[in-house]
Amino acid sequence: MNICGYYPESINEGEGLRASVFISGCKHYCQGCFSARTWNFDYGEPFDLRRQQEIIAEMADNPLLDGLTLAGGDPFFSAGEAAAFLDLARASLPDLNVWMYTGYTFEQLASRPGSDEYELLRRGQVLVDGRFEQDLRDVSLLYRGSSNQRLIRIPESLERGEIVLWERAVPIA
Repeated sequence: MNICGYYPESINEGEGLRASVFISGCKHYCQGCFSARTWNFDYGEPFDLRRQQEIIAEMADNPLLDGLTLAGGDPFFSAGEAAAFLDLARASLPDLNVWMYTGYTFEQLASRPGSDEYELLRRGQVLVDGRFEQDLRDVSLLYRGSSNQRLIRIPESLERGEIVLWERAVPIA
């Protein structure tokens, strides 16, 4: 697995101050994607154990971080490896809040218990799901690019068997 970017601090990929890891590779090929270069699974740098440990150490040393976001590309195309990274991170940061972006829908991922994709899904707190739809592009939306995309509370949605949408903790005044 490669990563095509890493931001130790970002406010763009989820609520609060987050470390953001961009996993290389995507097969959704959304028209109008702002990061089409990330579709290539070989783009970027190898996300080997050494690099993973470096990022985890940086997160552990930053008391201001609210969590980690996995984006891409699409981390669900490397689900097994991405889940292993989250397991490694949680060994040092057991309360790590994880957001994930994907072109899949929650329903597609949740319908396959036992799959690598399902196992990655259940390791997160919020999923931003759905392909980017250029015709539905809306720059006013929080943490997503098109109005078909949803911000979903993963644990509650899996427990209830229905979508529970994420809502901002503190509304913008």
